[in-house]
Amino acid sequence: IVHCIHSVFAHRSSCAFVQTTHHIYFARKRNNRKMKQVPVTVLTGFLGSGKTTLLNHILKDQSHGMKFAVIENEFGDIAIDQKILSENVNEEIIEVMNGCICCKVRGDLIDALIKLYKKVETFDGIIIETTGLADPGPVVQTFFAETNGDEKIEKMYKLDGIITVADSKYIVKRLDEEKPDGVVNEAIEQVCFADKIILNKTDLIESKDELEAIEKRIRQLNPQAPIFQCQHSEISPKE
Repeated sequence: IVHCIHSVFAHRSSCAFVQTTHHIYFARKRNNRKMKQVPVTVLTGFLGSGKTTLLNHILKDQSHGMKFAVIENEFGDIAIDQKILSENVNEEIIEVMNGCICCKVRGDLIDALIKLYKKVETFDGIIIETTGLADPGPVVQTFFAETNGDEKIEKMYKLDGIITVADSKYIVKRLDEEKPDGVVNEAIEQVCFADKIILNKTDLIESKDELEAIEKRIRQLNPQAPIFQCQHSEISPKE
């Protein structure tokens, strides 16, 4: 009987040890869980090109079934449509009816992304709309530790693509604009950085030949990026 009692205690001690180590193992596993990298798309384009209108179309479109955050700077030519906003969470973050969120960033983008991560780690992605007068380079560099000096961002996010919206009527004029020495031509930078180019307002172009000439000028700077023609920024979110 004594032998049997000792065996029971030994067995229970053994089980307790296994159970404890089991919990420790899973605790460590949870702590060491790799952070999900949320894909980020940078949306750029000159003032009036139609990029905020494009965002409004995407936010209203229920067909894509995606949940994402829009980071919008405060200098956009049009605001995100107030009719599709359901709840004002605070001054900076606004929840949209379909579960997406919009965020205005006035300060440091890195700080904003770190603070936003817990809200968006389960989202399908983030769209960052840059100001129309911005060189997209610094925004792109945000997502690489060797240029931003912060490894957190590289663990939390991955740069998925850069989309440039171009106004068909004015894009060539802006590309050909001469700038003073040491000043970048933002329109050229926006086209060169792009993975995809949306050529908007094609209805303002009088002939097919003129439209082909505009595309040819863009391809001289960026021959790799596909060009999607559209009017009123209406394009399928799947594109």
